[in-house]
Amino acid sequence: MLEPAEGVPPLIEDAAALPDAAARLAAGSGPVAVDAERASGYRYSARAYLVQLRREGAGSFLVDPIACGGDLSVLGDALRGVEWVLHAASQDLACLAEVGMRPDSLFDTELAGRLVGYPRVGLGPLTEHLLGVRLQKGHGAADWSRRPLPDDWLTYAALDVELLIELRDAVAADLERQDKTVWAEQEFEAVRLAPPPPPRAEPWRRTSGMHKVRRPAQLAVVRELWESRDELAAARDVAPGRLLPDAAIVDAALREPAGREELIAMPVFRGRAQRRLGDRWWSAIARARALDRTQWPAAAAQPDGPPPAHRWGDKDPAAAARLAAARAALAGLSERTGTPVENLVTPDLVRRLCWSPPELPDAAGTADAGTVAAALADLGARPWQAELAAPLLAEALRAQPAPVDEPS
Repeated sequence: MLEPAEGVPPLIEDAAALPDAAARLAAGSGPVAVDAERASGYRYSARAYLVQLRREGAGSFLVDPIACGGDLSVLGDALRGVEWVLHAASQDLACLAEVGMRPDSLFDTELAGRLVGYPRVGLGPLTEHLLGVRLQKGHGAADWSRRPLPDDWLTYAALDVELLIELRDAVAADLERQDKTVWAEQEFEAVRLAPPPPPRAEPWRRTSGMHKVRRPAQLAVVRELWESRDELAAARDVAPGRLLPDAAIVDAALREPAGREELIAMPVFRGRAQRRLGDRWWSAIARARALDRTQWPAAAAQPDGPPPAHRWGDKDPAAAARLAAARAALAGLSERTGTPVENLVTPDLVRRLCWSPPELPDAAGTADAGTVAAALADLGARPWQAELAAPLLAEALRAQPAPVDEPS
């Protein structure tokens, strides 16, 4: 499919046109297909630069939220009580909420596809597999903050919602055949109501290539350069990596340049754009070097939860045995249900449960499953997940490490 059946709708770039679009959407029938385009990799913010909608009886709409003043709440209000169909909804809900659009009901075709067990759940492969239609692709990673938006980009954007309702119906039919409709409904509601993720502790530690940096004094340089770059990126609304690549931050920490001139003689830093920012980057390095050693970062981040699983055998062999048994049991469940393990119960939740298990009764039985189900719910599992996995995990939590042969 190279273009929508009804052609590419005109781009709405005036807030005065929104009430008419809202009235047409409200007069439509059935679910509404919704998508949003961001400028990830180009902009610091995750705002929506284009919103696409389609509903039976109303047609398709392409809306520029920037040109419309950043407020599309009139469209959101027109769709109260309507099921919204999105693909990979968790990626778009935050930027849609930012412009005043929040669903009352949700169907996520990508998440549903994972539950069904399709081998490929991208919008293009899923549409081709279920509907026999290949969509024109190619602009998903484009800079959607660009203005004016090219015509072929608008075609691509309109196609993203062209068949989304038909795709929803096809996936829903497979969910029903596999008795997974309730699973999906609970998952969709969890996505819809999910709060924003909390700020990361020490986000600078996610700098690519950090594994090369060992000494705390060098870690301090990475932290100061990262935070200086982040501050500037936020002020300019530019993706941080476009100001200074992660590799350059790590390189500066490892090479330990003696002064500004030596810094800007290094690869990347010698470029014209970097030379203009040379004072900023050198000031960050100088601040790091002026720190007392008590102010240096710890060599490793404080763990949020259990240690890495590969260390459990040494730290807690019993926990390692529980985790191995749990993984084996869930792998079998995944094979039986056709649903990926990570969708049955998230790996982090399994690790937390096995590292700090609830106290189980002395004898195996239904009480064990109830205790584990309650623990799973406390950790954020949905009811369907707890019901399905609790009996298996209750048994796994009783696993014991293999005895170690004593030297003769």
